[in-house]
Amino acid sequence: MKNVLFVCSQNRLRSPTAEQVFSGRRDIEVASAGTNHDADNPLTHELVAWADIIFVMEKAHRAKLQQKFKTSLKKARVICLDIPDDYEFMDPALIRLLETRVLRYLG
Repeated sequence: MKNVLFVCSQNRLRSPTAEQVFSGRRDIEVASAGTNHDADNPLTHELVAWADIIFVMEKAHRAKLQQKFKTSLKKARVICLDIPDDYEFMDPALIRLLETRVLRYLG
């Protein structure tokens, strides 16, 4: 079973939507977090070390991840989904975008 982490800035809209959309799959464990210090669920070294695949929503999230959590990024593959902060939580357009971009890596 793979551990999949979704990361955005505040962990309020994009990454929690992704976590919810993919939480029903039996072949992966999912979690989500935010890169900002005041995120609903802030990114930690433990979460980064836990993950096999980390999906970040923007290039800025990848940069923060690589800068702040470099020591914990030993095994995880980091994939940027290029999804801007233009969506509400569980927005149908966001769900379609996530399914299209994430499924190519999860099968």
